[in-house]
Amino acid sequence: MSFNYEEVKNAYDRIKNYICKTPLEESYYLGDENNRYFFKLESFQRVKSFKIRGALNKMMTLTEEEKACGIATISSGNHGSSVSYAASILGIKNARVIVPKNTPQSKIDKIKYFGADVMVMGKNYDEAHLLGMEYIEKNSLTFIDAYYDDPKIYGGQGTVAIEILEQNEDIDTIIVPIGGGGLITGIAVAAKSIKPDIRIIGVQTEACPAMIDSYKDNTFYEEYPSKESICDALLGGVGRLSYEMAKDYVDDFLIVTEKSIAKAVSFMAKEEKYIVEAGSCTTVAAVMEHRERIDGKNIALVLSGGNIDGKLITSILEKY
Repeated sequence: MSFNYEEVKNAYDRIKNYICKTPLEESYYLGDENNRYFFKLESFQRVKSFKIRGALNKMMTLTEEEKACGIATISSGNHGSSVSYAASILGIKNARVIVPKNTPQSKIDKIKYFGADVMVMGKNYDEAHLLGMEYIEKNSLTFIDAYYDDPKIYGGQGTVAIEILEQNEDIDTIIVPIGGGGLITGIAVAAKSIKPDIRIIGVQTEACPAMIDSYKDNTFYEEYPSKESICDALLGGVGRLSYEMAKDYVDDFLIVTEKSIAKAVSFMAKEEKYIVEAGSCTTVAAVMEHRERIDGKNIALVLSGGNIDGKLITSILEKY
């Protein structure tokens, strides 16, 4: 299976009238005379997450027969909300979202709000994926993959890069959170096709460095034993396609601590006045923790979503 920039360009033409072209705003607190940092605020996107891009692109290419069978996905939250929202605007009646038990209630409520049925399976994402795939196959549903092996999903996610470089052609580095790898693979392929010398840096939480360990161990980790984390959207294994492609497009990988991520969430709320989910703040934490490894003058930080649980952000703001 292959993935290239044509998928991204086609995706953008397909979805651009249904999504927000999210702001690229400069940070005056992170930057200095040598480095300027810009937030790509996917927290302002439809359903407050970049994942609507991939879900919508995929679902707009379904046949009438595939829609009629009913659709289903497996998600820790944001992809599920995106599929639910996309189904509502595309008129797909039978949509189901399978989530693990550790999914924040706020994300479950949002999935239901847009109309999809929610089914809870497994204690974490990897278990939910195993059980969910059995259910989907047994019931002959059309599977809308969160990231594993679908070029249409990757194509949609990569449209973030098109917007960044349209909004500021001087961007020389893009820093991206990594969960399953769909976002960084899509962005990296698109950005380097537009601007070959641009640097792409991926960031993972110390609780789940699945992509980084996959390359370190030369082993594809479709499942990964995650530790407890405030970054629920970044837990679990990596996608096969992203594992095969990211190493050729991503220039550096960084690991950040859970404490740094929590401090970044607080910084974004108190100083920058943005409410951003913890997984998104890995990019901000990377600047705070690894500034010396970020060799760029105009740096875009992808803030991938804003769906943070109310209890979690309250506890973080009280502590930091």
